[in-house]
Amino acid sequence: MKVLARIRGALGDPWLAILVLGLALFGVAMIYSAGVLDTPRLAIRGLWQRQLLWLGIGSVMAVIIMWRVQLRWVEWAAWPFYILTIGMLVAALFIGTGYGTGQATRRWLDLGPLLLQPAQFANLAAVILLARIVGGWRAPPQSVFDLWLPITLVVVPMALVVVQPDLGTALVFIVVLLAALFWGGTPYGVLFMLVSPAIGLLLAFEPLIFSVYMFGLIGFLLLYRPALRDTVFVLATNLAAGTIAIPLWESLAPYQRNRLLVFLDPAMDPQGAGYQLIQSQVAIGAGGLTGQGFTLGTQKRLDFLPEQHTDFIFSVIGEELGFVGTTAVLLVLGAIFLRITRIAERTPDPFAGILAFGILAVWFTHSVVNIGMTVGVMPITGIPLPFLSYGGSFLLVTMLAFAMVQRAALEYGKR
Repeated sequence: MKVLARIRGALGDPWLAILVLGLALFGVAMIYSAGVLDTPRLAIRGLWQRQLLWLGIGSVMAVIIMWRVQLRWVEWAAWPFYILTIGMLVAALFIGTGYGTGQATRRWLDLGPLLLQPAQFANLAAVILLARIVGGWRAPPQSVFDLWLPITLVVVPMALVVVQPDLGTALVFIVVLLAALFWGGTPYGVLFMLVSPAIGLLLAFEPLIFSVYMFGLIGFLLLYRPALRDTVFVLATNLAAGTIAIPLWESLAPYQRNRLLVFLDPAMDPQGAGYQLIQSQVAIGAGGLTGQGFTLGTQKRLDFLPEQHTDFIFSVIGEELGFVGTTAVLLVLGAIFLRITRIAERTPDPFAGILAFGILAVWFTHSVVNIGMTVGVMPITGIPLPFLSYGGSFLLVTMLAFAMVQRAALEYGKR
């Protein structure tokens, strides 16, 4: 019992540490498997070693944060870290590289031996700064206009990421904002008014549905009775969203439009935009109940499955370990999310609670979108799966975020 108490005192939440480290090591194994091919492509065969190196670096930094960095220091560093990541995003637009995603993209900073993706660091910086701002509220906001500061803090990095362009990562910023506001006690009515323009934008492509939605929105405003400026803002932004929906769609790059269209019908372009989704579904379906065996996936070995070590690592798991393997991964992810939710609930400090829940929101969004796109229930956006997809920047940021959650459990949480 004394040994267990010492372990708990050192780690904060031992079960969370076991789940995270176990899933990350499993991810290294699956990246190794993704590189076992029957084709001459050699580029991805040794990436599992780099992933293991990044995991080691991230783990060391996580231990340092858990044992030596108090959360009040993290709170103090929120603004400097945020400004640093904004600078990195701006630098990426001028000197960044596409790293295989196309010459027009500027997502990575090439630092010689290191290749960093600033957007991933900006996500964590936004979570930390929102936790500081929202956690410092003395009373919940009662108006959309009371949210101008957290909205601005999210819009700035989000806009820079959109310009790269990286729409998938940009959408994560929206979830981070909503998660921080929700955990910070923002009334549901205010949250709905905030997200209503996005709802209007999605519904604007069908005039009849959009008209019904606007009538319902007016009814909500009459019942909720917000301030006049909030009413005007909500109606104006929703009408604007309905007006710009079609021009915004036409402004998307062809590959971006095709990704959304093949989500509805992959067969419309089976050799182009729909190829990734079709091959992913074939691989997962071929896995059956128990899979074809570790390193033995046919679609993977023949190199039919694109980006199988990054965006589509879940497809490799499905093909080689089947329904049993994918279910196990989902259960572990669910257990991680549950542990973090409990830490956030039991933390009396607002900053620590919002920080933990914001990190949970990032991981949950990545998991839902990534897994959803591999099975065809979400559009392909190209964001990694936490702990499993190859990517040094994302794994490093994920381990740093994990350390902050553990620090919150260590300082405030009670198991």
